[in-house]
Amino acid sequence: MPEPHRFSVRIFWEDTDAAGIVYYANYLRFLERARSDLVRRAGIDQLALLDSEGVVFPVRRCEIDYLIPARLDDEIEVRTRVRKLGGASLDMDQDIHRGADILVRAKVRLACIGAGGRPRRLPPAVRAAISEIVLPTLGIE
Repeated sequence: MPEPHRFSVRIFWEDTDAAGIVYYANYLRFLERARSDLVRRAGIDQLALLDSEGVVFPVRRCEIDYLIPARLDDEIEVRTRVRKLGGASLDMDQDIHRGADILVRAKVRLACIGAGGRPRRLPPAVRAAISEIVLPTLGIE
């Protein structure tokens, strides 16, 4: 298995409900931040890509299991692995950890779409950058 991309998050009051437990929808924000950081570290400038290629990468599908709640002041870590690189999509596995505990497991599919909202093939530069940060065992279509 390739080493996952790791992204740390501290839980603040704004992330929690009245009981100090992370509100379920906020986990989606943490997952998004981790994916954005992975792409940035791969050398992909999403704004420049939108300007030059006219493509964006919205979430097409998200399957998420909430296992253990995170709480106020926890430090959690989002671990992201690219599972599959398709012609016009990326599949990722994302887990949120607190120490040895897995709090959340998610499977996310990103679509590559053009300005009109229609699917587009991944630009060669994006495919090359993502391919460099994963092991050759990755499923590539």
